[in-house]
Amino acid sequence: MTATAPAPRTAARSTFWSRARRSRTLAIGTGLALLLVLVAILAPVIAPYSPTAQDLTAGLLPPSPAHWLGTDELGRDVLSRILHAAQTDLRIAVTAALAPFVIGVAVGLLSGYFGGAVDWTLSRLVDTVIAFPFYIIVIALVFALGAGEFGIVVAFALVGWTGYARVIRALAASMRDAGWVRAARGGGLSHARVILRHLLPNALPQAIVLLMTEIVLIMVAIVTLGYLGLGVRPPTPDWGAMLAEAQPFITTNWWLGVGPGLAVVLTGVALSLIADGLGDAWRVKR
Repeated sequence: MTATAPAPRTAARSTFWSRARRSRTLAIGTGLALLLVLVAILAPVIAPYSPTAQDLTAGLLPPSPAHWLGTDELGRDVLSRILHAAQTDLRIAVTAALAPFVIGVAVGLLSGYFGGAVDWTLSRLVDTVIAFPFYIIVIALVFALGAGEFGIVVAFALVGWTGYARVIRALAASMRDAGWVRAARGGGLSHARVILRHLLPNALPQAIVLLMTEIVLIMVAIVTLGYLGLGVRPPTPDWGAMLAEAQPFITTNWWLGVGPGLAVVLTGVALSLIADGLGDAWRVKR
């Protein structure tokens, strides 16, 4: 039986990870992201108060040793709410990013590898979804599915996969006629095996870089939905809802909005640094 030529990925992968390990941008982003995840996981332990406990006699207190970031209009500790909101928002962001990632990579691989009618059909589907403004269709879907974590996750699963599909389709199409793919097919490997064992490992690094960027966009969208009252249901703390609650007091009680705003910014910076670090390592490798 004719031996199949392996995909040229072993040396490339070694170079990729070698450069990634030396990237300061990636190291800083990863460290900051791990810190945020650790804070979110330990929120029930390190939060000084319950995030939902109200004390109407202690409303709108400024930052002090008793309440490091002050209290809101209901006397709830702002720091405790920010820490618990990190757990909620990060969990939703990661969960909402997984389904689009899987769907988009699968659609892109099938479209780029098979070409022809398959490519035309899937490309028209991608174009149709992209034709609608992203935030408008997400808000409409959340309205239809109901506010809350389930509606957010399903909404992003339905519309968030197109970016992955377009990028991976281009990669798969460029690899479709490569010699090592032809050798694999000539060696008797099925289409499914060629896609899973040869195309997918070569396309996955680029998809992961895009995933980091997409999580930032999803996080911003989740905060936006929370600000509009379409996020998680009260009294569960959420950064977007906290920003909406702080708006009437923005000129008098600055601490209500600064804390959740900085949390959103730090999360976005951490994920953006990871995406930039991985992207730089990938581009150098290529």
